[in-house]
Amino acid sequence: MADCNRNCNVGGANDYPCDTNFREAVCIHTDKIYDSCRDKDCLENIRVYLTACGQEVVDKAINVKCTKAEVIWVFTDVEPVPFNRGFYSVDLRYFFRVTLAAFTGATRPTMVEGLATFDKKVILFGSEGNAKIFESKYKEDAFDAQLWKKTNMPHAVVEVVDPITLGAKLVDVRDKKSCCCDDDFDLAAVPDSVCRVFDDSFILGSETKNVFVSLGVFSIIKLERRVQLLIPSYDFCIPQKECVSATDDNPCDLFERIDFPVDEFFPPEKCEFLENGQTDPSVPQDNCDCDCDCC
Repeated sequence: MADCNRNCNVGGANDYPCDTNFREAVCIHTDKIYDSCRDKDCLENIRVYLTACGQEVVDKAINVKCTKAEVIWVFTDVEPVPFNRGFYSVDLRYFFRVTLAAFTGATRPTMVEGLATFDKKVILFGSEGNAKIFESKYKEDAFDAQLWKKTNMPHAVVEVVDPITLGAKLVDVRDKKSCCCDDDFDLAAVPDSVCRVFDDSFILGSETKNVFVSLGVFSIIKLERRVQLLIPSYDFCIPQKECVSATDDNPCDLFERIDFPVDEFFPPEKCEFLENGQTDPSVPQDNCDCDCDCC
């Protein structure tokens, strides 16, 4: 019997402790992260493009408020950095759906939706590879003369949460003193998949008032490659929990198993949030001073 106080195969491919249920070393095909970065972007005064119906409401408004912003999609493009082997530039374009409350008088505000975009570029390490990758998944008319030459490139993955709305301003385009800087954005370049999110097409050039919003965006950008890895295999992942569902005969059975929502009636205290990893924006992090021990 092997001595369980030492490794079974020291220095080998099966270098794992004896007291585990390790069965074999298996080779898997997965995505490996070669490089990544996180970013915290404050987007000040980015233009909101509106549909004809939304622009008509905004032109009559005396004030606007940004109530919500959602990430529709992030388009990425990866290109090698010249004279820097293994490094790639990742060009990103964020598309946001912005919900605005337009105040036109003493009545309730009218809710309108618009499109905002943001471009950025990062440089990450993605190593080098010369193999051309083809898969057996059939796609009709999938051959792309430009794409097949770039199958050895790493692919970019972007993780982003919905932005924090920081502010909004209404600008009269006829007032030269208060006019914000506007970019030469081509609405015709907006992909159809993004345009279908909105009820109508966007307009540009005939508006009386423009809307600019400020957003806070948190994101993580990664460069990945498909690789083969040797990992320990313990067993198949067989679910141990049985599926629970309510039946038409007695739906109260499921309801009885639901815990009483105490937090909905008695909102948690500040310290309970801080114990769960939240930070207190009202207290400088380098000089935290509060009554509880959770800082």
